[in-house]
Order: sequence, then C-alpha cells, then structure tokens
Amino acid sequence: MPPAPPVADPWPAPVATAPVDATVRLPGSKSLTNRALVLAALADGPSVVRRALRSRDTELMARALTSLGATVDTEGEDWAVTPGTATDDTTIDCGLAGTVVRFVPPVAALGRGDATLDGDAHLRNRPVGEVLAALRDLGVTVTGDGVPFTVHGEGGVPGGRVTIDASTSSQFVSALLLAGARFEQGVDVRHDGKPIPSLPHVAMTVAMLRERGVAVDDADANRWVVSPGAIAALDTEIEPDLSNAGPFLALAAVTGGTVTVRDWPSATTQAGDAWRDLLARMGCTVTHLEHGLQVTGPAPGTLQGIDADLHDVGELTPVVAALCAVAATPSHLTGVGHIRGHETDRLAALAAELGGLGAAVTELPDGLRFTPAPLHGGRFRTYADHRMAHAGVVVGAAAPDVLVEDVATTSKTFPDFAGFWASLF
Repeated sequence: MPPAPPVADPWPAPVATAPVDATVRLPGSKSLTNRALVLAALADGPSVVRRALRSRDTELMARALTSLGATVDTEGEDWAVTPGTATDDTTIDCGLAGTVVRFVPPVAALGRGDATLDGDAHLRNRPVGEVLAALRDLGVTVTGDGVPFTVHGEGGVPGGRVTIDASTSSQFVSALLLAGARFEQGVDVRHDGKPIPSLPHVAMTVAMLRERGVAVDDADANRWVVSPGAIAALDTEIEPDLSNAGPFLALAAVTGGTVTVRDWPSATTQAGDAWRDLLARMGCTVTHLEHGLQVTGPAPGTLQGIDADLHDVGELTPVVAALCAVAATPSHLTGVGHIRGHETDRLAALAAELGGLGAAVTELPDGLRFTPAPLHGGRFRTYADHRMAHAGVVVGAAAPDVLVEDVATTSKTFPDFAGFWASLF
C-alpha cells in the first residue's frame, strides 16, 4: 500500500454542507491493547493480542516491553507476545504516553538491570511520582521523582501493602495492579485522597486480570488486593476504541446526519460507552443495533446543551466541549480538573481554542461553561494532544475555515485519522 499523502499543517478541516451518512469501523482500543500487552509480557506462556491497535502509543509499549526481555511481534494485525525478563540496562522512550510511563516501571522492577524512562518534552508535566513512590514503598529502588527516572531492577519485587493518592490519575492504581500478581507478596493498593477519576479504567484492569486467572479483591471502596500467582497466557481480541468513536458520532450530532460505528460491544468496561447516554441527552437518537451503534443527530442548529459531570469519563471532555460550543442551549461540564494533567492542560486549551473560534466559554477550576454564540473560522491549536485535534475537527465540521494545527498528532491512537475523516464528507 502506498504511503498516505502528506497532511497540510495547519489542516483545513472539512466543513459539512449536508448531513453526513456513514458507517465506520474503528481501530482497536488503546487502553485495552496496552493493558493486554503488559499482561501478556508477564504471563506464564505465549499470548496473542488480536486486532491490536497499531498507533504510536501501542508501538512504544511494544518496544518498551521488548527492551525488558519480552518478545512482541507486531508485524501482522494480531500481535504475538512471548514473555521474558530483563537482564541488561536499557533506556525506554515513552513518547507522550501515560500508559507507558506509568505501567512499565513495575514491569521493569521485576527484571535485572537499570531501566531509564524518558520521553517527549511535555511528558515531564504528566504526573508519575505516585507510582514511583509506591514502588519504593514496595521495596524497589528508583532514582528520580519524575521524568526522566531510573528503575533499578533486582529480579523481583517484595510487594505488600501500599497507600497512594490516585486523585490525579486512575493509571496509578492500574499500574500497580497489572504487575502485582508477580510481586512476592502480591499487592494491596489503598487510595487515600479525593475521588479517583476515570474509575472505569480501573474496572477494566481488574476485569482483564480476572480473565487471566488472577485473584483480585475489590470489595472494599478505594482498596484493591491482588494475590500473588501466575498470570495465565490468553489469546484476546481487542474491542474497537469507543473513546475514539467520539468525533465520528459527534459528526452525526452537528450535521443532523446518521453515523454507525460497527462492532460496538453489548457489554464493555470502556469509558467511551458513555457516548450513548451523553448524545441522547443532547437530543440525538441513539440505537444499539446488532452490528453496531447508530447515532442520528437532531436538525442542524437544534443540538441541546448538557449539564454533565464527566469525572469518570474525562477523556471524552474535548469532543463533548466541541459539541457544547455548537449547541443551541447552555452547557456546564464539571468534575474534570484532573484533565489539566493529561497530554496538555485540556481545560485551559479548550477554553482558549474554542474561544478563539467565537465560542462563549468560561474556564472553571474543574470544568467549562458554555453559552450559545456564533462560531467562525480560525486556527485551532492542538498542543500535541490527539483529543484536542478531535475537538478541532468536530467544530470545523460546523464552522467554515477552521485550520487545525498538527492534526497528525491523532496518530497517537488512530493512524491516518485526517484522511479517514475527510473521506466521510
């Protein structure tokens, strides 16, 4: 297949001149793929991760695990993983991937040798200190409190009880749970702090551990106990990335069209399943069909605003905010102060970029408030954040002459997103 043509920067986002009618098949979930890769690398035999997402974040995870002794064959659509243990020093590029910089250190601690983790410049702004402090409490030697840092593997981790504050990222909990069964005493993780954001992602981690025979006790609130033992090898098929469904379903909402996302699971732990409720509350018709999820938007200009606490589904905020900027009635989004520590400060970035296109948006400590206002064209900066690019193209579908900077940042979770998006118009 010839390479995709170069993408202009800034990219002229296509504007919809008629309702969009499309059926899309999405790449696999990044969250599921990277968790499956970690568990396969720690398993008691070879595994296959079927329909793995091929993106920057997942390829960084595959390379990280390979540098720590596993073998991850990414040549085909299905990725074969053979477990292994690190025996030498290594340096790991985490890019801008939170799952890599947080999930990999506990794995590195199980091997022998020094693993130094570094990445893109903005990775230094992403919180990781709680994971490193927790590893120290569990008997691991770590040099540094933020990126870059070095995990000094000594061939095992004592494990046991640890208390952390996961109020800025649920990934702190998942990182310890994923490797916990391989710790000598297992791990008993207790959260002490404000409510944990994005709890569905912790539920996803627990479900995937149990699928592989790991005993996890989560009966008590804010406590997860993983018993020591083997992680069973498992061939697993990755669901479509339901968070990535956001811009496509939003396209139906802003154009009054109909978009169907194929293979939407009937039951899932993905946070993106919340699109069904959110879009229905904004006036869309949402139907779960046998072959996928179908969303039909209201007549153009009649999309309803929403009052929503997005604490558990913070990754959906950028596209929800873009819809609020287009909506005909006011909106109030709350509960997402933690997304200031994502790839960029998403609240400040959304307020600046949507406001620059005419949206009447007020930045709040933990959210955004919108009142209806006419939108116009202009530059939309993405801050190397794929979710910001998603917000930019959604607004661009409703307002002419929107130029999205660095739309290629969407390769983090969706290769050739721009070409695929343009094909829908």
